[in-house]
Amino acid sequence: MPRRKTSLKKKRQDEKRRQRNLKIKQRLKKTIKKFAGLIQAKNIPEAKTFLSQVYSQLDKAAKKRIIHPKTASRKKARLAHWLAKATQT
Repeated sequence: MPRRKTSLKKKRQDEKRRQRNLKIKQRLKKTIKKFAGLIQAKNIPEAKTFLSQVYSQLDKAAKKRIIHPKTASRKKARLAHWLAKATQT
């Protein structure tokens, strides 16, 4: 248990940031799952419009360094690949 005031404050800040980051990550996972559901349901037009929202959330999370920027880029590429593959069939 920290004893100094600065240590206690740092602990409070860390917990607050952890909760904020967790909320953003959960929202991101939920939107990616929704996108995957649209593709599985063969709802291609709606998936195309929803892809921009997923991109936006990935970019915001990367900008805030909640996820690594290259991770965001990789996920965006994979989602686009899923969409392209679903569009072909």
